[in-house]
Amino acid sequence: MKNIQSIPGSDDILRIELPNQIVLLARENSLSPSVVINGYLPGGSVLDPVDRSGLAIFLSLALMRGTETNSFEQIFRKLEDNGASLGFNAGFHSFSFAGQSLAEDLPAMLDLLNDILRHPIFPENHLTQIRDQMLTALAIRSQDTAEMANVAFDQALFGSHPYGRDKLGTPESVQSVSRSDLVRHHAQYFKPQGMVISIVGGIEPEKAADLIRKYFSDWEAGPQAIPNLPDFPKVTKPEKGSATHIEIPEKSQLDLVIGSIAPERKSPQYQPARLGNCILGEFGMMGRIGRVVRDENGLAYYAGSDVNCLPLGGSWEISAGINPENLDRTVDLIRSEIQKFVSTPVEPNELSDVQSYYLGRMPLQLESNAGIANELLSIERYQLGLDYLRRYGDIIRAVTREQILETAATYLDPDRLTLATAGTLRRKA
Repeated sequence: MKNIQSIPGSDDILRIELPNQIVLLARENSLSPSVVINGYLPGGSVLDPVDRSGLAIFLSLALMRGTETNSFEQIFRKLEDNGASLGFNAGFHSFSFAGQSLAEDLPAMLDLLNDILRHPIFPENHLTQIRDQMLTALAIRSQDTAEMANVAFDQALFGSHPYGRDKLGTPESVQSVSRSDLVRHHAQYFKPQGMVISIVGGIEPEKAADLIRKYFSDWEAGPQAIPNLPDFPKVTKPEKGSATHIEIPEKSQLDLVIGSIAPERKSPQYQPARLGNCILGEFGMMGRIGRVVRDENGLAYYAGSDVNCLPLGGSWEISAGINPENLDRTVDLIRSEIQKFVSTPVEPNELSDVQSYYLGRMPLQLESNAGIANELLSIERYQLGLDYLRRYGDIIRAVTREQILETAATYLDPDRLTLATAGTLRRKA
């Protein structure tokens, strides 16, 4: 029996590519009676027409509402009868799916997945329901100060770049999405080229491969429909600082987001940014930012930072929920902490602590079939190599204080930060 606690690597991960360019990554967990099926197709919200923002999310919600051979009710009856789950989502660069079933039900799951991906019919009555759900979600979000601060920050930071578009769309764009839009978008972008499937659990990898061939090999690859990443510009740092505000009346809490761009996921500065961010505003009780803003000065209900690294770049952002009267003082403290972070190396013990944190967290992420399946997708998406997880410890230990300082100085210019707030803006007289 294989040691399922071992870190996945090239000797126990099967990777195959079908003639139609679908890629499978499979790993067995012989002690599990179930399997996880995760995957993605190239696409996503970067391809939404400007006047149809939210189209990718709309399409992902509509996929399971019926196919040429299975009605909405039949799809969910099949899942329920097998105690299985299946769902779809849309990100910036992909349509994703995630499912789980008993290993013995994997053939039925793959048959259903194949049908939903290739033959959705988008019934009009269900589209009305989805549209209403999306409009309700937008209305609820419009009163959420934290959510709207993030929306405003992305729009201000990324501008006309696709990352600046709201994936959920606007009430106007969602209202304008028609069935013909969904049919056309599906026909244009749902192709086997670039599709990746990961299967992890109680099935031998070769048997999983046979099933993928059985259900997906007849999906013919047409002309490549998905633009390559070089067709999209990488994000660039704003030339100057800016501030934007969304007024939401009668709110006692003001939420703010302040920051700048971040490196792309495949950049050598990705890991320094990740570990550096943990020190700045994530580790423990939200790192340096949380200690200074919340603990020492009592200015925030929460305060911390996050770094989001996507294929074309990303965002490095500090967030806080505050009393509106404390806005100016909070921003001054955050700018001061950023200035220290970009001008002085982190302490040796800070780096050591976050390295231990990341090294200790990885085994926990690999404890479940779903955790491994997600890691396999990331390995394929960013071409990290099948032994990436076994090299991960060395990668983390190799990050230096100097690399963190250089990365921070490259991306976090205290004089060119983007600030966004949402709530009821009140300042002390």
